[in-house]
Amino acid sequence: MTRTLQERPGLPGSAGNGRPPEPAGFLSAYPGYRGTALLDQLRATQYSYLDADGHVYLDYAGAGLPAREQLSAHAERMRGRCYGNPHSENPASAASTELIEQTRLAILAHFNARPEEYAVIFTPNATGACRLVGEAYPFGPRTRLVLTSDNHNSVNGIREFAASRGAVTQYVPFCSPELRVDDDAIRQALAQPRPGPLGAAWRVARSGVAPWADRGSPATAPGRRGLLAYPAQSNFSGVQHPLRWIQTAHEHGYDVLLDAAAYVPSNRLDLSVYIASVQAAWHTLAADEARFEDGTVSFLQIPDLESGLSWVNRIGIDRIHQRVMCLTGWLIDRLAALRHGNGEPMARIYGPAGTGDRGGTVAFNLLDPGGRVVDERAVARDTAAAGISIRTGCFCNPGAIEGAFQLTRANWRTALRGNARTMDQYLDFLGMPSGGTLRASVGLASNVDDVERFLAFVEMTYRDRAIGTGGLAPRRGC
Repeated sequence: MTRTLQERPGLPGSAGNGRPPEPAGFLSAYPGYRGTALLDQLRATQYSYLDADGHVYLDYAGAGLPAREQLSAHAERMRGRCYGNPHSENPASAASTELIEQTRLAILAHFNARPEEYAVIFTPNATGACRLVGEAYPFGPRTRLVLTSDNHNSVNGIREFAASRGAVTQYVPFCSPELRVDDDAIRQALAQPRPGPLGAAWRVARSGVAPWADRGSPATAPGRRGLLAYPAQSNFSGVQHPLRWIQTAHEHGYDVLLDAAAYVPSNRLDLSVYIASVQAAWHTLAADEARFEDGTVSFLQIPDLESGLSWVNRIGIDRIHQRVMCLTGWLIDRLAALRHGNGEPMARIYGPAGTGDRGGTVAFNLLDPGGRVVDERAVARDTAAAGISIRTGCFCNPGAIEGAFQLTRANWRTALRGNARTMDQYLDFLGMPSGGTLRASVGLASNVDDVERFLAFVEMTYRDRAIGTGGLAPRRGC
């Protein structure tokens, strides 16, 4: 049974805990925040290094933060025993192998996934995981890769594997200013007929790669139509796309790649509730998952996953979710209400204006009194100097940037004809007001004071001011 952390009455949210009281109107707007008081205790003990440094950390979509208990557990493990490369039978190797296999089981248990149905494969990062899928999936001239416009470049890269084998790639566009994708558009994309034989032959000739005759072509799996890949939660806007698309895809004969990287830190994902694809004959699970892993895995760090999951489970993922959504709602409300002295808004938010079907990531730009976008490089410079960690740029999600700035094919054609020599010239030809957006994201260790301090900084730095671009370094990329 998982041991849960217990709250100590009187510490969080009280006038005597060393923290300022919650801002006026916050608890009435988000009363559920009171039920997350345990996280204020943990902020004061396990994450106290944030306040000791005066650091406002709002980049949980980029990386989570370790609790002191997790750091201690890692150090204790390293002091207590010798661990070696797991690819052997000596005592140090066996010790590493034992911990790695325990971690696989802990991950399966966290997602309520049966070992008979799921395998845990360790990769260096999400890009490595997507590359593994791209290399292994049996794309062919009569299969499709269906992608939402909202995808990280790690997922977008799979289209190169699909194209090299003659498969058709189709993007499903956004349907609203909130950067959501419509259910009907997904169903229509999945219902498209198989690519015809003439088009398939043309793509094979163009790619220069023979069909999958010797690697298990679609003919060996009747009914398979391709792969649907989409994020459970956008790393750009925080939009949460429906998990029911998994079943819809299976019903249409598609396999599914679900990018859950931004979703699982503050949301429950139960893999037992989704229907398994009856078409999943394209792979055979090895008895040893390590056969899919690229070289020696990070055997000194992988066991930290087990202690990290234990930490999250002891706190409770539902409590974390509640905290994140309360803070996200307050951040959106306050950003939307910021005004210059002339009444013009100080911020433009991209994505949902509320907390329904969204996560703890908020994308936005700051505006000057004339409604012009404040250069994201200036904000990056200013926030860093103030000890505030947010993210600036396009966050490796070009489709979301296109949707946010409403770029069209005509914009791209104009930019390509412009013969730009620098990134800044290219952005000018595109007509973009900035090289990207700002992204603030909250997480387990966040509190309302982080949000308030960031908003106070925004008002103090940008209210009624036009921020120039002098002295800013040229952009090198997105």
